[in-house]
Amino acid sequence: MICAPIAQLAEQQTLNLQVQGSIPCGRTIFLNRRKKMADFQGIAEALIKGQAPEVKELIQQAVSENSSPEDILTKGLIAGMSVVGKRFKNNEIYVPEVLISARAMHAGMDILKPLLMDLGVKPKGVVAIGTVKGDLHDIGKNLVMMMIEGAGFNVIDLGVDVPPEKYVQAANDGAQIIGMSALLTTTMPAMKKAIEALNDAGIRSSVKIMVGGAPLTDSFADEIGADGYAPDAASASELAAELIASL
Repeated sequence: MICAPIAQLAEQQTLNLQVQGSIPCGRTIFLNRRKKMADFQGIAEALIKGQAPEVKELIQQAVSENSSPEDILTKGLIAGMSVVGKRFKNNEIYVPEVLISARAMHAGMDILKPLLMDLGVKPKGVVAIGTVKGDLHDIGKNLVMMMIEGAGFNVIDLGVDVPPEKYVQAANDGAQIIGMSALLTTTMPAMKKAIEALNDAGIRSSVKIMVGGAPLTDSFADEIGADGYAPDAASASELAAELIASL
């Protein structure tokens, strides 16, 4: 006499053994059920596609399954933004797609931030970014901020038309990396003035400085005494990771 098929007895649970056919009546077997795993890959894929509601839903589900908020961040959100950054760097996607993915990332971070704070999980580092004095452009700066935040950093927006003393204050307030952006050739000299201000304040050695913007070059960054130059937002994220590791 044959009893119910395995699939019915398993009640759609994942089994840690493979059995074909049905169970004879009166026979007792033990099913070792695997713990359901959080869908980190699904979170990453939803972020890449810019699907904010799905990102939130998957993260809520992962949290309810007692997944570590740090794992959700690193294996889900950061992993997804890493792919976005690489695709943007390779011109496979463009600014609108990056912005949509960033919105999805922020939707997920709204859930994770308080949980990470409760656990005492610290960001990779603190980065303060601003467009230099005399320059009001912020699109590039904002893209860089999104990519760096997506890499696990705490990012402080200093805004536009930032005077040298504001960069100095950011460093005094705990920023480990100072980011400076300029879109105009006429405002590029303001970067050197800001670096000189950090030197004059006696704190230049305690921070790393990264610069970027359409008219800039590697040689210009070296000339003014910056620690690194990033030609695009994805490269800026990679540079921030290198600079924080060198502190």
